[in-house]
Amino acid sequence: MHEWFVYETFDEVSKAAADFLAEHIQTCLKQKGVCHVVLPGGNTPEDCFTYLVEKKLPWNQINWYLGDERCYPSGHVDRNDVMLDKNLWSHISASNIYRIPAELGAEQAAKTYRETVDSIESFDIVFLGMGEDGHTASLFPDNEALHDTRSVIPVYDSPKEPGERVSLSLNVIKKAKWRMVLTAGSAKADVISRIKKGETLPINRLGDINWFVDKAATGA
Repeated sequence: MHEWFVYETFDEVSKAAADFLAEHIQTCLKQKGVCHVVLPGGNTPEDCFTYLVEKKLPWNQINWYLGDERCYPSGHVDRNDVMLDKNLWSHISASNIYRIPAELGAEQAAKTYRETVDSIESFDIVFLGMGEDGHTASLFPDNEALHDTRSVIPVYDSPKEPGERVSLSLNVIKKAKWRMVLTAGSAKADVISRIKKGETLPINRLGDINWFVDKAATGA
């Protein structure tokens, strides 16, 4: 089942998501001493990461991965890892960062990152975003990539630029222990209504999700 955490403001949503992430990282570390965390790109999680860096976490025990990456050259302003460097990774003493080498092109990057992902049993926490069409990571409605069962997959013909991307697959995200989504704004109200009705959107094919949303996103 989806679990919904709804707050008045986006700032409250961002703080709550950071608290949830930190709490579940700590739980994971107590259980096995290491935690494998997938992070989203885009602009929405920036404030959440600002709050997360303030947490006193054993950063060297946390392994960071990407849910997807856009096939741009290294350092391109629209790459997800550039946003993460700016808002999280450059502020913590962490060397356990696993980037998707999307500058190699979708096919080769997916193959290379697959070796990294397949070396672990499963992810502990997958933190995702969501688009107005119900896509998550780079898993878009009606895209061929939805049928690819490998752990990391090339994505072509994306409806958003760039057309080529690399993404974790539905299968590997489903296997994670915890999944969370942070999204906000009235533009998301329609798709959230569709999700609650059980429509088979990519985001609704992942299993249970902890949702962090503001009231505007619920249509309230």
